[in-house]
Amino acid sequence: MQRNPLIFAYTIVLLFIGTYSLYAVPSHVMNNTISNNILIPPPGVVVHNSKAITHNYVGSPSIVVLEDGTYVVSHDYFGQGRLFDSFVYRSTDKGKTWTQCAFIPKFGWGSLFTRGKELYLLGVRPKGDMGYGDAVIMKSLDGGYTWSKPENEKTGLLLDGFYHCAPVPVVFYKGKIWRAMEDHQQVDGWGNFYAFMMSVKEDSDLLDAENWIFSNQLKFDSNWLEGASAWLEGNAVIAKDGGVKDVLRVHYSDDDIAAIVDVSDDGKEISFNPQTGFANLPGASKKFTIRYDEVSQKYWTISNYVLPHDRGGNNERTRNTLALSWSDNLKDWHVKDILLTDSDIAKHGFQYVDWLIENDDIIAVVRTAWEDETGSADNQHNANYLTFHRFPEFRK
Repeated sequence: MQRNPLIFAYTIVLLFIGTYSLYAVPSHVMNNTISNNILIPPPGVVVHNSKAITHNYVGSPSIVVLEDGTYVVSHDYFGQGRLFDSFVYRSTDKGKTWTQCAFIPKFGWGSLFTRGKELYLLGVRPKGDMGYGDAVIMKSLDGGYTWSKPENEKTGLLLDGFYHCAPVPVVFYKGKIWRAMEDHQQVDGWGNFYAFMMSVKEDSDLLDAENWIFSNQLKFDSNWLEGASAWLEGNAVIAKDGGVKDVLRVHYSDDDIAAIVDVSDDGKEISFNPQTGFANLPGASKKFTIRYDEVSQKYWTISNYVLPHDRGGNNERTRNTLALSWSDNLKDWHVKDILLTDSDIAKHGFQYVDWLIENDDIIAVVRTAWEDETGSADNQHNANYLTFHRFPEFRK
């Protein structure tokens, strides 16, 4: 698969909105995708294109870098066709080209992470069309080509039920591995997500369910925030005071609010204070990934911030812009750069970004809705591409 050309256009945007600060920066702006009947490809490097006509939508991008420098990414399918099959790809040239190395049937919402030479995928084995199902983990010892099978509690079946998650951070801290998840408690419907934290000793057998600790579960209370109805897709994050937090996306009509759940040191108890636990995070009604950068000593995220001129509709489904934001304390966030934006709110989307810091750059994979030779994406949500991006010198 070859690199797709980017169309560069420079825009100067100056915004003053609440606690957010957006500076005048160059943006990649894709305004016209058809020029003289020539199809213009999406921004970035195309890792995979599920043709729009198939209605097999690309979901759940995740990325990791192996010890030898190989990039590995994964995604699943959702929609009308092949539900929650997953695929794994490798790149040995820093993301310029990609090769599929594995197909994993009936697995979705997976997070890739490594422990030394071991490569893991932690996600859900679905029991119905909505994707909710058993929490499972799989291991690869050959860089993603072959994977263990979670057949029972000793081989990767961690929880039997109707669980939910996304490709969110897996964090190593104080001898443990931490990862947020949600319990849905039923096979159908949307909402009613019960947040909890998973943890395990770093040197234990990760495929053995007995080694894992699962906290109590908390359901979102709509009385905490008028206009909000659920929380989901939480990030395990280490706060500067040394505590573990679960920072969750909040399904909120006004968009820019996240929730910070406190986690006990032993991982067994979580709690939320609605008076102090909400954070101003741009685009937080959509999935985001938070990572801490030791160099800048800041938290960073890439999210679907809604630009002022795009507001007024459904903010949760407005996914035409990717913003890079930072925070010193997880509560107060500031937009630094607009990384990608497009004028087509209805059909174009850059979403569910998973990303890593590599030296001075951010490398990222994006669930992208964009036209291909078979037609337009259904809408901004139903993505038909997995794309790879490099954002150089992000701290500048």
